[in-house]
Amino acid sequence: MGSSPFHGIFQSLGFEQDAHTAPTVKSTHGKAPDYTKVGGHVAADVYEHGGYYIIKIPLAGVRLCDLDIEVSDSIVTIRGQRRQSDDVLSEQYFLQECFWGEFSRSVTLPCTIDPKKVKATFNKECILKVLIPKEESTVKVVRINEA
Repeated sequence: MGSSPFHGIFQSLGFEQDAHTAPTVKSTHGKAPDYTKVGGHVAADVYEHGGYYIIKIPLAGVRLCDLDIEVSDSIVTIRGQRRQSDDVLSEQYFLQECFWGEFSRSVTLPCTIDPKKVKATFNKECILKVLIPKEESTVKVVRINEA
């Protein structure tokens, strides 16, 4: 069996993998790989409900003042920063899986978005919810003239 196209990616993240197993974390002699250097990505749920496309992103540890939303054509981009408040040096970590720093997440929707109609909320549980109204599709009948 040939090498996985993901082998290099897994290897750069501190994983070992053979053709028959899922990737596993390789030994680092008591120090865990620093996954935060991979970062910059946050998980999102995108769904339709009640005439809206809704983008829902849990952002624990992110402050409202550190968030921005940009809308362009059919793309919504959420940018922000999760600030680390502790003064812990990287060599002091035994395990470090949390991402700290700047992140960006773009979602492409199946329609052109009117930026003036987009709404967003950020609740006390640090859940960002972006509501994009679904535009009513308009059908235009085109009359064909004889040439």
